[in-house]
Amino acid sequence: HRRTCTVKKGSSVGDFLEQVRQDICSEFKELTNVASDALLYVKEDLILPHDITFYDMIATKARGKSGPLFHFDVHEDVRLGPLDSRVEKDESHPGKVVERRWYERNKHIFPASRWEIYDPAKEYGKYTIHGNEVNKKKSK
Repeated sequence: HRRTCTVKKGSSVGDFLEQVRQDICSEFKELTNVASDALLYVKEDLILPHDITFYDMIATKARGKSGPLFHFDVHEDVRLGPLDSRVEKDESHPGKVVERRWYERNKHIFPASRWEIYDPAKEYGKYTIHGNEVNKKKSK
């Protein structure tokens, strides 16, 4: 179920999850008794901590496993076709909001098996599928 949500500058992931919970609890009745602390926000296969702000991630140009976590620059796609993986696609994918208990029950199953806690100090430069690199960076 795709939705859009607008947050104010300085909002944390926890604030965002509370806003999401309030927006969708009328449609998903099981979420009325769930606290926002029991929800997870997953972006680019990374579970984002509740205390980090979106502004910090955007300002530091935080990267996920397959590209930037958030990217708002205007640019032209220079790839030759839709399947040209030689050039990294410079855009981010929609995030996922899941219940923590769902993740705990399903973390051994794809896609949750690929998720890990976001660490700002770690470099997520390469994305792999079945052990093969998809995006290779040329060294000069």
